[in-house]
Amino acid sequence: MLVLGDSLSAAHGIAPEAGWVTLLQQRLDASAAPRRVINASISGETTAGGLARLPALLKEHAPGLVLIELGANDGLRGLPLTEIRANLARLLTQVRETKARAVLIGIELPVNYGPQYRDGLRAMYRDLAGEFNVPLVPFLLEGVALDAELMQDDGLHPNAQGQPRLLDNVWPVLKGEL
Repeated sequence: MLVLGDSLSAAHGIAPEAGWVTLLQQRLDASAAPRRVINASISGETTAGGLARLPALLKEHAPGLVLIELGANDGLRGLPLTEIRANLARLLTQVRETKARAVLIGIELPVNYGPQYRDGLRAMYRDLAGEFNVPLVPFLLEGVALDAELMQDDGLHPNAQGQPRLLDNVWPVLKGEL
């Protein structure tokens, strides 16, 4: 299993072993059918950066399942939704071409980005999941983003206490793919 993400999956600002991807590996290790998780997430990663790195990652690791958690940094930079969507579609296509399965993990932006952009981003993830027939985690930070006790001081990244909740947001969708 390959996780291609940004700082939200790279355990930004906390110990790597506290991040949700490491917690996922621990959960899988304790299961009846353990699997290896490769965390290819990089803080600051964009959909374009993920697109540049994915072919080599697919070749090197030959994952059966790829979790794509990208788009937050594109959105925070205010990139056009058409560009973000095109990059995510290309990522999903590359995964499909290797016969691997994909899970798309969505994000949402702070309210100061306005309802049109925020709603468009939300719809983009939903539409891509439908178009590519892949499972969707609608919002990785559901139940975390607005809880100051679960967020770092920057207001963008979950702290160590919020990481189990991120895994809880991903697990119901991921479990169906395992």
